[in-house]
Amino acid sequence: MKQPIVIIGVGEMGGVFARGFLRLGHPVYPVTRGQNLEQATAEIPEPEAVLVAVGEKDLPGILEQLPDAWKNKVILLQNELLPADFSHLPEVTVISVWFEKKPGMDYKVIIPSPCYGPRCTLLRDALGKLDIPVKVLGDEDQLLFELVLKNLYILTTNIAGLKTGGSVGELWAEHQDIAREVAEDVIRLQEKLTGRRFDHEALIAAMLHAFEGDPDHKCMGRSAPARLERALEHARDHELELPSLMQLASEMH
Repeated sequence: MKQPIVIIGVGEMGGVFARGFLRLGHPVYPVTRGQNLEQATAEIPEPEAVLVAVGEKDLPGILEQLPDAWKNKVILLQNELLPADFSHLPEVTVISVWFEKKPGMDYKVIIPSPCYGPRCTLLRDALGKLDIPVKVLGDEDQLLFELVLKNLYILTTNIAGLKTGGSVGELWAEHQDIAREVAEDVIRLQEKLTGRRFDHEALIAAMLHAFEGDPDHKCMGRSAPARLERALEHARDHELELPSLMQLASEMH
């Protein structure tokens, strides 16, 4: 019997990973909302991995509660993730998820999902059982680019979508000026949050590659207004002016 894998947060995304782990022969133990993590650690002290599959807003609280015995086993998959969010963890594995899973439908791959950390082989093998491709990265700089790229895709499509609606293909074909203005603000925010500079055109080209992977993907999810507010809050905290985002927020109000 292979070592067990713990999944904290068994929603749509956690369920996909669970299927992959089970097909590899790993027992999967779910930890649901309100379950005591210390008690779960006593029952499963030596898991192969601990996949944290809660939403972005719940991640900080979970990481604060995470028992010491599990801290070097963590896998993270959240959107809006940057290295500062997990720098305190000793051996974290991060996957930037580029497949979609919604209630009542199976997962849909957009592009291969980049991964970095000690448990990438486990993820590649597990998701490979489901024909979901994983791209293993070579270093932390590559991971940073991929995390910023995912943030760029999510924030640009969600925030611009508040004004334009429609799909990502339509956003670029019919509202490229709005998309570019929002994207530039998002990249500037990512640079401020990471203390790094990025090649803006390389990021936008990579975002367009993801658009091509699923041009019918809807721009605006339920989280879009909260993402806009969170981005502006980060900007205020760092005394950064984001004119396109501020304009969109004023139009929304």
